[in-house]
Amino acid sequence: MKKIYHLSSCSTCKRILNELEPSSAYILQDIKQDPITEEQLDEMYELAGSYESLFSKRAQLYKEKNLKNETLDETNYQNLILEHYTFLKRPVIINNDEIFIGNSKKTVEAAKISMNE
Repeated sequence: MKKIYHLSSCSTCKRILNELEPSSAYILQDIKQDPITEEQLDEMYELAGSYESLFSKRAQLYKEKNLKNETLDETNYQNLILEHYTFLKRPVIINNDEIFIGNSKKTVEAAKISMNE
């Protein structure tokens, strides 16, 4: 599977997509217009190894809900990501059996190399 979960209104996601120039083999899913399903999240979990690694602690709702003062487990992370798209760390790039999560330079560079192999 070749898929990129992103947010079209996010300037960082736009910049990364422009930089990566994904081929037509990649399915782009705007998670605001087309929310991720539990099945899709489970697929990401299988590759990532944890829901926490898919969770964005930078999300505005994370601060608003004061979640930093709570002890969250994997089920909490899973439910929060399914509850609201902003909790998914973006972009999530799946290239067959590899997953790249987030927008760090290192992650984007690794995804670029993987996508061009």
